[in-house]
Amino acid sequence: MTISAVILAAGAGSRWKGPEHKLVHPFKGKPLISWSLEAPLQEDFDELVVVTGAVDLSSLIPNNYTVLHNHNWENGQASSLQLAVKYAKSVDHEAVVVGLADTPMVSSESWNLVSKHPGKLVCGSYGGKRRPPFKIHKEFWKELPTSGDQGARNVLKNATLPIVEVSCEGWPDDIDTIEDLDKWN
Repeated sequence: MTISAVILAAGAGSRWKGPEHKLVHPFKGKPLISWSLEAPLQEDFDELVVVTGAVDLSSLIPNNYTVLHNHNWENGQASSLQLAVKYAKSVDHEAVVVGLADTPMVSSESWNLVSKHPGKLVCGSYGGKRRPPFKIHKEFWKELPTSGDQGARNVLKNATLPIVEVSCEGWPDDIDTIEDLDKWN
């Protein structure tokens, strides 16, 4: 099975009140997004993809990433996810593992556990809480939202789908405010 890691990094970060976009704000010595971009680097993905939009992140993205720019980022996270799936279809990936750019405490081990699990819908479980990274086989791409500011959350909450939870260590919550970031600095 060919599989790509996808980092969603297109949002405006509207709840963030810092001097610059939250993804470029320093966190533990480097830009916040760097943590999320480095986590899947240590795994055996066929391709690394990042979806950008509201802010220019080009200087922060490693060369081994395929950059997809979401010109419709204002339409919400679903548009970024759909762009990633459309791209995955075009290059014949059979699955994507999706993570968020503002989750610096999600480890490489979490990406590894989710990507290597044989299930077709696999998510990280942090103390029983379903969170990214989330592996979605092409069989289930049609279940993803096509509009709105929601990514794979509706799939994660769908009790009729065969979702496998993989126990992961770390802190899966995203950084939305300066106060969120201050908890870890």
